[in-house]
Amino acid sequence: MTDISDSLRSLFSAQIEERDGSYVVDIPATEIEHDALSADKTYRIAILASQPSTANTNQHEQHQATTQESTSPSEGPPVDEGEVRDVTIETTGDQGDGIAKVERGYVVIVPGGQPGDEPTVEIEQVQENVAFASIVESDSRGL
Repeated sequence: MTDISDSLRSLFSAQIEERDGSYVVDIPATEIEHDALSADKTYRIAILASQPSTANTNQHEQHQATTQESTSPSEGPPVDEGEVRDVTIETTGDQGDGIAKVERGYVVIVPGGQPGDEPTVEIEQVQENVAFASIVESDSRGL
């Protein structure tokens, strides 16, 4: 599994585009809407190389998975270790793991998940801004 910094606020896929001699990465509106990022603040950005994936042929769709500090009255992660739930894999991380987003933009990393999959997972490890889960029932749509 990938080590992810506790300071990570947002993780999404996007293409770098050239516009008027500059290079631009568009931030999905959902990052602002879910309070993961704010338009009036400055952020440190890390760029990770994407791995080729036949399941993720259109990166321009900007699938996103977001982690954020809790902004709601309930503190802590919105998942618990041992919890079983249905998720939708939105993108893949740099190690090829599936990434799903649940309440408050919280990220769940699912090894073996592919974008578009909707598996049932069991939460195995919970950290402040990310959880790791395993698939307990595969997406029946893909069978």
